[in-house]
Amino acid sequence: MFRWIVKLIRDEYQVEEVRLTRAATLDHDLGLSPEQIGRVLATIAESFSIYFPLCAPCEVERLEELCMLASWLSGLYKRPDFVCARFEAKCRAANPWLVT
Repeated sequence: MFRWIVKLIRDEYQVEEVRLTRAATLDHDLGLSPEQIGRVLATIAESFSIYFPLCAPCEVERLEELCMLASWLSGLYKRPDFVCARFEAKCRAANPWLVT
């Protein structure tokens, strides 16, 4: 999933692949605006049939976090450590098929 998201951001927003590292921040390092981050989330959600809570852009700062969250919501990864209980509840409400 990481490679798919990297390609999405690289192709849609002309971000140099060398900048697309796991630790890169979506806004500062990659230069994505809040609207662009929202569109990235929408594209991922549509492509993988998952739902991000409305607060997701505030909870996800780095590319690695975005990839881990999308993987978890897709059932491909365990709950990421950065997901707090409040955000987890919102994710589970939006995606009732999530397992523990």
